[in-house]
Amino acid sequence: MYAWIWRKLPFGLPGKLIGSLLLATTVVALLWYVVFPWAGPLLPFTGEDVQVTQQDSEVPGAPGDVEPGTDPADDEPAGDEHDLPYDTDRNNSPPPDEDE
Repeated sequence: MYAWIWRKLPFGLPGKLIGSLLLATTVVALLWYVVFPWAGPLLPFTGEDVQVTQQDSEVPGAPGDVEPGTDPADDEPAGDEHDLPYDTDRNNSPPPDEDE
């Protein structure tokens, strides 16, 4: 189909390039301003369902509630909980010297 359109566009290579650009722009504008607004209400989700809004939370410790002067990183457990369960030094040979 694209080869047929390319062959039918007039005025040599410059005309084909400009014609292709105009056709692509027309198709995008038609989709953007006609097809998508028409199809939007038919889709299973609406703009109300997907918008993110800010709500005031009455629940202490809700996501986004950070009191001034506190650092959430202080709550991380120390010790073995973040240690790797394997040895990173064993079976890890050093890189060869460039002289070899």
